[in-house]
Amino acid sequence: MSPRKISVPADISRSWLLVPGTKPELFSPAMDSAADQIILDIEDAVDPKLKPRARTDVAQWLSNGSEGWVRINDASTAFWADDIAELRGKKGLRGIMLAKTESAEQVEKTAELLGDDTPIVALVESAIGIEEAVNIARAKGAFRLAFGSGDYRRDTGMSSDALAMAYPRARLVNASRIGGLPGPIDGPTVGTSHPILREQSAVTVSMGMTGKLCLQTDQLPVINEVISPTQSDVAWAKEFLDDFVANGSVVRDGSDLPRLGRAEKIQKLAHAFGITAP
Repeated sequence: MSPRKISVPADISRSWLLVPGTKPELFSPAMDSAADQIILDIEDAVDPKLKPRARTDVAQWLSNGSEGWVRINDASTAFWADDIAELRGKKGLRGIMLAKTESAEQVEKTAELLGDDTPIVALVESAIGIEEAVNIARAKGAFRLAFGSGDYRRDTGMSSDALAMAYPRARLVNASRIGGLPGPIDGPTVGTSHPILREQSAVTVSMGMTGKLCLQTDQLPVINEVISPTQSDVAWAKEFLDDFVANGSVVRDGSDLPRLGRAEKIQKLAHAFGITAP
């Protein structure tokens, strides 16, 4: 028997699995996978001629007791308003991922049309979006930022190596902090190499990002592992907090407050992710 899947809150979710909206047979398996969150994609994964059908299939699935996020088409397209109209109020809709976000106004207008405090992950995929990231993060309705790294590379001509991608990632991290949002979600790793996925997920963590998009279910365990505290992290946090309480919860030197903050964060994540000390 497989272990019961842990429900991870969206604000700290690590793995975000994109599922093509044209393949409803994959929706339920995705929901039962190791993904912290699933995103039913009716944007880039769907040919324009098939978008109305995919939208309807997604809406029906969300109305029948299932849950997930939906990546809708960007606000400059003719599909955007129809996407919102059909998805609005669906019981199983956990939130919206807004493709190709380039302004706060796009987020706010989407939130206004949704009309029910549905959280919006703003997917930033262009040079304009990166430079507007702070305003986007401050927009009413914005829940988290995400990095559409593939489209960003096409827009700018940059390569995919960590040095080239450091600037847009840092912009999204800083914007999230300024806007009071959780850490941003990094772009996906394309390909089947798990060592490369592990390396790129470690870059995600080193840049201060706290989630990662993914395209394949076999990537999920690697992403979840790398973006989680290690068992040694959890053991250190428990030891520090136990010692801090045993000494009267009194700050003893200048390093105590930073270490206290780190220990409390590790403990919170460990509890959410089901990680215990060895």
